[in-house]
Amino acid sequence: MNATKQGLPLQPVPREPAILRQEVRCAVRFPLSLPVLLSTSGNEEFAALTRDVSASGVLFELDRHLTVGLDIHFSLRMPGAVLGTPKDVLVHCLGRVVRCTISQTLYLAGATIDEYRFAEQ
Repeated sequence: MNATKQGLPLQPVPREPAILRQEVRCAVRFPLSLPVLLSTSGNEEFAALTRDVSASGVLFELDRHLTVGLDIHFSLRMPGAVLGTPKDVLVHCLGRVVRCTISQTLYLAGATIDEYRFAEQ
C-alpha cells in the first residue's frame, strides 16, 4: 500500500544489509583514557575510566552496570595537547547513560553530554 503526501507516492526505501551500514557520528571521537569520578543524583559515587570522548558523549569503562536513562555528573581533565591549548582544561559535565554492556570483566557505558561548563583555573 502506497501512502501519498502532497500527491507524491511514497515508496519504502530498501535497507542496506547491516554489514554495509556505517554508524553515523555527529562529533569527532578522541581515544582518551582518563580517570573520572561519576556521581548520580542519588549521591552515589564511583570511579570509571574513559575509553573515548567527543563533544556529545563519552564511553566509560567501569566495574558495575549502569541503568539506561540514569543522570550522571562527572568532570574531565582534558589534555591541552588534545584541545590545542597551552594547559589542561577541567570540564564539568551533566549527562545520561544511553547504553551499558559487558565486555569480558568490565562494563562499557555510553553516556551523552547534555550540558558542560569549563572550570575557571
